[in-house]
Amino acid sequence: MVRKDIKMPTETEAAEASVVDLRPLIPQERHATVFAAPEQLAQDETFVLINNHAPIPLPRHIEQLWPGRFVRECLKDGPVEWQIAIPRAAAA
Repeated sequence: MVRKDIKMPTETEAAEASVVDLRPLIPQERHATVFAAPEQLAQDETFVLINNHAPIPLPRHIEQLWPGRFVRECLKDGPVEWQIAIPRAAAA
């Protein structure tokens, strides 16, 4: 399903986005850190999630907690580093 109310970031916007780098964190801290990031975003803002392995379940969990408010776009797909841009939708 394509969400037309969510603007994906340009390359420049992604570079200026809030960055959540999970690589230095221990596994027990990663989920709490990721789940705190969306709450801090204003509408149309983006955060970029960085990890040393594919963070496949984390964006899905974000969708479960906040249905329809966030999408994701892969900016870098391994093999050493993964980056995912996660913008917040504007109010409908």
